Amino acid sequence: MAGARSTARSLVKPFLVLSTAGVGGYYGYKSLSSSRPAAHTYATARVDGSSGRANPAGRPPKFPPLPTRAEQIEKLKAGRNGGAYDLLVIGGGATGAGIALDAASRGLKVAVIERDDFSSGTSSKSTKLVHGGVRYLEKAVKELDYSQYQLVRESLKERAVFLTTAPHLSMSLPIMLPVYDWWKAPYYWAGTKCYDFLAGKENLESSYFLTRGKALEAFPMLKSDGLAGALVYYDGSHNDSRMNVGLALTSALYGATVVNHMEVSGLVKDPETGKITGIKVKDVLHEKKGGRLGFSRADQEEFFVEAKGVINATGPFTDSIRKLDTGEKTSEIVAPSSGVHIVLPGYYSPARMGLIDPHTSDGRVIFFLPWQGNTIAGTTDAPTAITPHPVPREEEIGWILNEVSRYLAPDINVRRGDVLAAWSGIRPLVKDPDAKNTESLVRNHLINVSNSGLMTIAGGKWTTYRQMAEEAVDEAIKKFDLKPGSSADLSAKSEGMVEIDGSCKTEYVKLIGAHGFSKTLFINLIQHFGVETEVAQHLAGAYGDRAWAVAALSAPTEKRFPVRGKRLSALYPFIDGEVRYAVRHEYAQTAVDVLARRTRLAFLNVQAALEALPSVIDIMSEELKWSKERKESEWSETVKFLESMGLPEKRLGVTRKEVEGGVVGKWGIDEKSFSRHAGPTDVASATAPGTPLDSSTVRNGGV
Repeated sequence: MAGARSTARSLVKPFLVLSTAGVGGYYGYKSLSSSRPAAHTYATARVDGSSGRANPAGRPPKFPPLPTRAEQIEKLKAGRNGGAYDLLVIGGGATGAGIALDAASRGLKVAVIERDDFSSGTSSKSTKLVHGGVRYLEKAVKELDYSQYQLVRESLKERAVFLTTAPHLSMSLPIMLPVYDWWKAPYYWAGTKCYDFLAGKENLESSYFLTRGKALEAFPMLKSDGLAGALVYYDGSHNDSRMNVGLALTSALYGATVVNHMEVSGLVKDPETGKITGIKVKDVLHEKKGGRLGFSRADQEEFFVEAKGVINATGPFTDSIRKLDTGEKTSEIVAPSSGVHIVLPGYYSPARMGLIDPHTSDGRVIFFLPWQGNTIAGTTDAPTAITPHPVPREEEIGWILNEVSRYLAPDINVRRGDVLAAWSGIRPLVKDPDAKNTESLVRNHLINVSNSGLMTIAGGKWTTYRQMAEEAVDEAIKKFDLKPGSSADLSAKSEGMVEIDGSCKTEYVKLIGAHGFSKTLFINLIQHFGVETEVAQHLAGAYGDRAWAVAALSAPTEKRFPVRGKRLSALYPFIDGEVRYAVRHEYAQTAVDVLARRTRLAFLNVQAALEALPSVIDIMSEELKWSKERKESEWSETVKFLESMGLPEKRLGVTRKEVEGGVVGKWGIDEKSFSRHAGPTDVASATAPGTPLDSSTVRNGGV
């Protein structure tokens, strides 16, 4: 016992030393039109600003419409008004889109090119946390590592920016640290208080201690045997891919050229100086049969885009772009690490309380977090190969399930059949030549400029994307001798947009949807459009003030209530209007874009995404004028993609006719995988004390 106390004192001391050292409406809308469009002649509900009724959320600014994807491509071909771009960013993830927004809001001429879709890689496959990193702070103190300490300080500052610039997409989340050895309580208490202290004025809420009884009351699923209490601290949570799309759209609002599904085929250099002068690109969608009407041969050919500076922000694919510059012998600077997450039904965790296990069976850290009505558990950390859509390995899924079961009550049977979705994200960790394993790698970032002028930014994490972008643009201005200032494209600047004077303003630039957002916006949506409460809450949280436009694009139901909004899946609040809005206003070009990144259905329930696929393809086909061949191609490619979301390989041959015939509902009946066919609300209500499970609340079936 004396040894335990000695250990506790030795662990607490560093934290005490460190802490004491001071370390509305989319233009203000009227109620919907009472007219009901006939089938196949869908019309948009009328929304305008003619009503004199005050908007509780505040009147949102009237932003100019964004250019279409075709118009963005024409801008790219024209070199933006006939001249070279100041910056051309390769990669449309969090970092690339963040750089585009930073540069555009400084008045620079910038374009961002993405081979797949915005947030199609690592940026959509995060743990959904906006955090400083409690475990990084622990390492910083134990190992006296100043770089990790700096990372925590930087992350805590940036965490507050998320909540300011995108309040509809991010929120604070309490996270519990269970204490099963009483002598660890002072250690955890000192650590969380130090975390609060480092956040300073940006601290979300103060951490606090819960007694055993209060801990079980807050997290009833927790294992009670040996529980001494729990520490609760606060971090942020966000909708990662929608945040990424918001960054890209906002940069377009400030004049940036943003194009997804555009591949870089080569870097172009001046033959005399050897300096990069631009890139060659081609539209990958032209390779799809029947992609869009009116293609010419010239459309399908690659073309040159001139730029004063090129930035490589491709995450895990950083080294592949570097090899385009210097050749195959280039030493690699990124150590890819696989991070697998699984999604479980919402009844596995409280709706507003997460959990962290800082010491798993093999020393890794695992989070157990509520997200979008379900529960995310992860992540693993292991070296991996780089592939566009990595498939989560069964042994990693099993490891997460095993770790989760260690912390839950013994009467809760954590089953493989309860996994609704699973995905593997590739972390682009910066390689440390002295590191022996990926666990010792941190998410610090680096900026490097090659002899030919290719600027590469690598490493980092979601929380620090804005700081990384600011540093990258600062460096680019110096290296490429750029002249930021007021932008000619924004001569008629709208209210709500920051004044452009050449300085970095991204701490204050609100993303699209944030200007007219309020926590009561969903009530207005219900009253104006007659959408379901759950749907209205989802739309407000995913689109902010743009939820008005989404609701207006939703088809009438021909019912008394809800009046508008046909669900893509009966289990989740995603509706048809989101598909139309994604195509018309968010550059969605494929069914995967919609199911995975604009809505999050593929991440929440892979079988529900499969069942929704026919409807999504049909709506997109109407919007984009797809041929029969293109629709068939979308089906096969999307089903293949769903394998990376956890769809078993044996199901990949399923046909559209089989899905529409209800085959998905028959899968796994013998496995009793009911949770796959019950939504968060269904299961939560069905498993309330005294409420029996019956066929009206839980649908039979499973994978």
